[in-house]
Parts: sequence; C-alpha cells; structure tokens
Amino acid sequence: MAGFTQRLPPPRTALLRSITDPRSTEVLDRGLVLWFPAPRSFSGEDSVEFHIHGGPAVITAVLQALGSVPGLRPAEAGEFTRRAFQAGKLGLTEVEGLGDLIHAETEAQRRQALRQMSGELGRLYQDWSDRLKRCLAHVEAFIDFSEDELIEDGVLNRVDVSVRDLQAEIERHLKDERRGERLRGGVQVVIAGATNAGKSSLLNKLCQRPAAIVSPIAGTTRDVVETALDLGGFPVLLSDTAGLRDSSDLVEREGVRRALERVEQADLTLVVVDSAHLPSEVDRAAAFLREHLSSVLPDTGRCLLVLNKADLLPEKQRQKLDMELRGVSGLPAVCLISCQTNEGLKDFLTVLHSSVKTLCGDPLFGAPTLTQARHRAHLQRCAAALAQYQRYRDTDLALAAEGVRVAVTSLGRITGRVGAEEILDIIFKDFCIGK
Repeated sequence: MAGFTQRLPPPRTALLRSITDPRSTEVLDRGLVLWFPAPRSFSGEDSVEFHIHGGPAVITAVLQALGSVPGLRPAEAGEFTRRAFQAGKLGLTEVEGLGDLIHAETEAQRRQALRQMSGELGRLYQDWSDRLKRCLAHVEAFIDFSEDELIEDGVLNRVDVSVRDLQAEIERHLKDERRGERLRGGVQVVIAGATNAGKSSLLNKLCQRPAAIVSPIAGTTRDVVETALDLGGFPVLLSDTAGLRDSSDLVEREGVRRALERVEQADLTLVVVDSAHLPSEVDRAAAFLREHLSSVLPDTGRCLLVLNKADLLPEKQRQKLDMELRGVSGLPAVCLISCQTNEGLKDFLTVLHSSVKTLCGDPLFGAPTLTQARHRAHLQRCAAALAQYQRYRDTDLALAAEGVRVAVTSLGRITGRVGAEEILDIIFKDFCIGK
C-alpha cells in the first residue's frame, strides 16, 4: 500500500508516500508512513502508522483497503493499549491515565491525566509493593528457616518498622478528601435556596445561556437542572434545584425532596438568598442568614452565601452589608450580586473558582493523588491487612504473614502485577538460603 516492495523503510523515520489500494492500485491519499519494529513501539510489537488526511472519504477508503489485506482486521476497542499492558509497556495506572487523558475536557483534568500516564502514581504504588514484598519475604523466611539458624536476628523488628511506616503512608494517601476523583469526575456544585431567590437566573449567568426557565412565578423549577461547566480549567457539574418551601403540590414536594438529596451529595452548595428579604440591620441580617443556612444545609462547611438581587437595595445598605457581613463569624463566604445588572458577578466567580480549586487541589504539585474509586478500595483493603499484621504479630505469625500477603495482593491489583516468584527471589537473595 505504501510502495515498499523490496525492503522495509528505516525505523522511526517519517516518509511521504502515496498510499494505494492493493487490489486496484488506485492512489487513495498521499501521507506519512512510519515503521516501528518491536520492541520499540507503543504495543511492543512490530507496528506501522499511516498519517493520512482526516476527511471521512479518505479514512473510509484506507480502512477498506487495509481490510482487504489477508491477515488484517480492525482492532477491538482498547486492544492496542491492552497489548501494551501485556507487553509491559504500560502499568494499569498508566493505562487508566491514558484513558483519562483521552476523555479530559478541562485543563486541570488534562494535567492530572498526563501526570498519571507518565507513571508517577504507578511508581508510588510499585515502591510500596516492592517494600511489602520484602517484608513478606522476610516474615516467610523467619517462619520457615529460623529454627535452622539461617535467619539473622532482628529481621522481624525491621519488618515491624517497615509495616508501620507503610501503613502510615497509605493512610495519609487515603486522606486526600477525594481531590483526584473529584477532579476526574467533576465538582458537584448545587444551587439551593428558597423560591424566587434567583437560583435559575444564577445558573443561566454561569452557563451563559438560558439553561433553566426563569419566571416571577414561585416554584417554576420542579426538577433538578444539570449542566457541565469548565470553570477556569476545573470541571464543574452545576445543578439548579427546586425552591425550598412547604407545598401541598405533590410534584413540587418531590422536587424539594430531590433538591435536599442533591444538597447532601454536593461538594459545594451555593445558597441563594433574596437580598430584599434581609433585615436592614447587619446583626439581624447575620442572624437571619444563620437561621436560613441551618434550614437548607445539614453541614455549612462547604457552601457560599450568594445574596442576589442586590440592585433592589439602597446603595448605602448594599455597601454596608457587603462590607460587614464578610467578617461575621459563623457565616461562610458572602457574595453580594445582581443577576439583573451583573453587579458583583466577577468577584463571585473569583470566589467560586478559588473554592473549586481548593476542592480539587493542584494536579501538578505535591504527591500524586488518587483518581479512581478502584484504587481507593484496594488501598483501604491494603491498610486493613497491614493492621492485621500488627494485631497478630506477637500471637500468630502465620496469620500476621497472611495480612502482609493480602496487602501485597491488593497493591498488585492496582498496578496489574501480582506474583509469588518475586517473593521467593527475595528470600533466596537476601538470606542466601540453599547454597
């Protein structure tokens, strides 16, 4: 198809060639051809790449021509990546990072995925796995060979220290407040508050489109309205909810129930309040807001107070509220805005972006974070197994060793590398048993 009939092209060299149909010899396109002999290819196998123009007709013609070549077939979904994993080119965490990179929609997601794909997270888990394998090998050697005086003194004491240190490191890694998972899947931001406070107007302002119906009729929003946003590089799933009030309408009551359910699941809640309903005195306004917050949120730790319709307040009252409510104890960050005139929206967006960034963390700095629920489950099992070692260390060493074995297996399930041969290699290498 590329005209190389006598010999293969030089490896890893891009050559401009006419790509032809092997049956009709018709020229399909003119593009680049690269040859990657094993093992220096993505999948570790002999590979050829055609870099062709992206028009649908060109792609279809080249694929049909390839399909006519004996022995060729279309790859299954993810097959090249699977082959790269089986050839040892990528670990499981790097494969997952590649998948996240392909599906990344924001700058922060791209950075996190690229860092994981580079192998940093995999190297951390592999280091823990190697240290645990050494611990297990030493415990197994002590159980099997200590009576023959082939094992030096103090082996178990060193294992105790290593297991303790590893358990502490893993537990610190788990206490990340799910920043990596949140960045990968999007921060759940819920807009909540009483009816007619301007929740749907705020959603539309943030989306910069009419995503929700806005009307002066209380209770217009009955169901949850969701939209995805890229907020300064961070992924946000924004939800507008029904106004919180008692109602005899069955549909509205269901909407209120769903709203409260979303608030409980939220990473961040924007509590919208109609500024015209606030008492004019700051002390009374603060008490009013505290009471309102307690009726909306079970926990006021992760929320922002958005005082909407600021354009309806007298100028002096607006300035006084804006200045004095910021320093009141017991209240979260307060933003005074107007969806009608756009007053205060820029400052509000700055505060919102800062809150979302805090929830996600910076993917480029610090230790690599957990990105998958699968990793978290295996690491929790690993930490529990190390606790089992410490529980049985002085009473039943075989049960203690089983705890370390389960911990090794749990880490291996993250990296995709689980094997008993490495344990035996360490036993015989470290203690020279069998000479």
